[in-house]
Amino acid sequence: MIKVFKMTSNLKLIQQGAEAKIFLDEKNNLIIKDRISKSYRLPELDKKIIKQRTKAEKKLLEKASKIINAPDPQPLKEINIIKMPFIDGEKLSNSLNDFPLEKQKEIMEKIGESVAIIHKEDMIHGDLTTSNMILVYDKEKDIINYNSNANLNNKHKLTDKKLSQDNYNDSEGQAGGNDFQIFFIDFGLGYISKKVEDKAVDIHLLRQALEAKHFMHWKVLFEEFKKAYSKNYPESKQIFERITAVERRGRYRH
Repeated sequence: MIKVFKMTSNLKLIQQGAEAKIFLDEKNNLIIKDRISKSYRLPELDKKIIKQRTKAEKKLLEKASKIINAPDPQPLKEINIIKMPFIDGEKLSNSLNDFPLEKQKEIMEKIGESVAIIHKEDMIHGDLTTSNMILVYDKEKDIINYNSNANLNNKHKLTDKKLSQDNYNDSEGQAGGNDFQIFFIDFGLGYISKKVEDKAVDIHLLRQALEAKHFMHWKVLFEEFKKAYSKNYPESKQIFERITAVERRGRYRH
């Protein structure tokens, strides 16, 4: 059945799109994704589509959470609702530009490694932008394992620390180490594919996001991503060759 979600004092609507509403359950530290029913569809077709898309996204999240940083969803109880741990961090789209360039490059290297991992498993994210990545940063390297649901409520939340140029260098004057993690969210447009074209389009979307939102250093950042992706994915050469073709098609359409 399709559950109609009722607002309570524990729930906070944090995002609403064309396909779903996203709630934060503050009491249980959960994100709840509620797929929206479409009145223009026949009721039976609407129910079928919602069920298929919810199950598909849940499967992708489960698979992703085993190999990269992604929220591990709870078992499905309703055909339209996915519940998953709340990741206490900041959207990378809002925070990447605040970091020194060297730290931005470290972040892109980590993203390149993670995208290579899911692409090797033929997982396409479908909306690979910095808006669908959460940066969790703690100077003391106190990183929470968000996929451990059992102890989630017993762990303290990370503060909204920003890494300025002043505290970027450690006591020995060297660049800080691996003091952050990148979590990938929202696999709602994701799917499984072995096609070079699909992997190329995934990366093309990231490139466009960098150019649009992080334009100051986007070329340097994309190169850092490419280096890390190529190092971790032997078949990367043909994917980047295909990206060039994808970009040409985009220019031709305009």
